[in-house]
Amino acid sequence: MTEANTFFALTPERVLDAVEVGGLRSTGRCLPLRAFENRVYEVELEDESRLVVKFYRPGRWSRETILDEHQFLADLAEAEVPAVAPMDLGKGTTLNEIEGIYYAAFPRIRGRSLDELDAEHRRHIGRTLGRLHAVGAARPAPHRPTLGVEHYVHEPLRNIEKGNFMPENLWPRYRDMAVRIAEAVAPQLAKVKFQRVHGDLHWGNILWTRDGPILVDFDDCVMGPPIQDLWLLARGRDEEARKAREDLLEGYEIFREFDRSTLSLVEPLRALRIIYMSGWIAKRWEDPSFPHAYPNFKDVRYWMQEYEALAGIAETLAR
Repeated sequence: MTEANTFFALTPERVLDAVEVGGLRSTGRCLPLRAFENRVYEVELEDESRLVVKFYRPGRWSRETILDEHQFLADLAEAEVPAVAPMDLGKGTTLNEIEGIYYAAFPRIRGRSLDELDAEHRRHIGRTLGRLHAVGAARPAPHRPTLGVEHYVHEPLRNIEKGNFMPENLWPRYRDMAVRIAEAVAPQLAKVKFQRVHGDLHWGNILWTRDGPILVDFDDCVMGPPIQDLWLLARGRDEEARKAREDLLEGYEIFREFDRSTLSLVEPLRALRIIYMSGWIAKRWEDPSFPHAYPNFKDVRYWMQEYEALAGIAETLAR
């Protein structure tokens, strides 16, 4: 059985074997959690504590790339920044392997996601991000991707084209619009300082507990500008979005200086994410969970909405 087939056919027995590899013992309770890129399970141990075990999709990241993620999380834990770091299961490492599949275990955190926050909650997140980025700047992550147009535009375009997902008459316009945006954004990105950032910090990756926010899921951490971790939390061009970004920065700048000139990257980074996400879906289309999760992906209306969003952003870049 190939690594990919093993990944799709992970059974509770294999998951429990992976958890118990270093001497821990489970109760046998194993619950699959919603995830697309990786396979994630919640496992109960005999002491009634629970772990979240993540099995990394084969072929996506190298061992060194994953260890860069783990190093970032270890650095954050040492600095007492609230993020969920991987555990040693008793083998002397946070990264283990079963049947060719890398996996890691994390303590289960009880918390909830909030879709809308008031100004004080946003300032609290800003303070947390300021501390996170202070730690992120302390050392590089040499094996992680760099936030740039090759990874976020050109590679996704190749995946979209390969799958013939959109009408033939729309594809040239979509491709040319994406390339036009990439050509405009690349010089801007070349001028800003890159460091370790979360990379995918939407509200679903922030859990709120009685003690405040905890950041989770660093699977997409990259070398990029700090603005990448702020714009997703306050996306848009209207006054409400600008006020939300100002709240975030008010908290952020208590702990760290922020280059406010990079606020001009909010819309360009949104364009890159639109292209990247569609390319990601296209790349994973053979995974049975993706057509089910994105049933409209081959619908012309999906692609027209994407194209119109990109065209609107391109218009702002041309001003």
